[in-house]
Amino acid sequence: MDEAAQTLGNSAFKRMKAMILDGTLEPGTLLREKKFADRLGVSRTPVREAIGQLISEGLATRSEGGAPVVSRVSLSDIMEILHVRSLLECEAAKKAALSGKSMELLLEYRAQIVGFLEGPRPEAEVHSALDSHLHLEIARLAGSKLLIEIIDGLKVKTRMFDQGSIPDRFIPGCHEHLVLIDAIVAQSADDAAAAMKTHLLNVRKAIISHIHHPF
Repeated sequence: MDEAAQTLGNSAFKRMKAMILDGTLEPGTLLREKKFADRLGVSRTPVREAIGQLISEGLATRSEGGAPVVSRVSLSDIMEILHVRSLLECEAAKKAALSGKSMELLLEYRAQIVGFLEGPRPEAEVHSALDSHLHLEIARLAGSKLLIEIIDGLKVKTRMFDQGSIPDRFIPGCHEHLVLIDAIVAQSADDAAAAMKTHLLNVRKAIISHIHHPF
């Protein structure tokens, strides 16, 4: 594949992924090459490549007839994902606190979170992006490229499930992130692990509550 085609494929992938994560493309949506080629203003080849990437990341799957569709994430799936995330990310938080690496980026994220709480509420996309960057930076500080990739994939699937639909989590989540960052910056490994565990446990509780009381 030449560079131009690869660039178009990556662009199509990012745009389709964004549509899945923000709920524009709902679970079970059929991903027709021609339809999305027309929608994105590209040929069918980049769309075909994008669909392949979506499948490889678990954002799409093949139906029984072989047609690609947006993946469904069940409640049992998300509970398992959050359990695995807790195992991995609590350890990552502990290692990050003991890493001895620069915490400059974490402090930048901290300032942004304080800004969220003190100023106008950010758009869901902005807050979601910061949430992802923060968790991945903690994994980076822990010193494992594989851990970064795994956590990134699990966070994407978490986002596929809630799609920012639990607004009551915004303020508590911000405060939980501040406690987590402060523990890591203070090099308190046990407190960092405990803060991460509390944060993910509260995410789990909020999702279960939202399922039972959606409005």
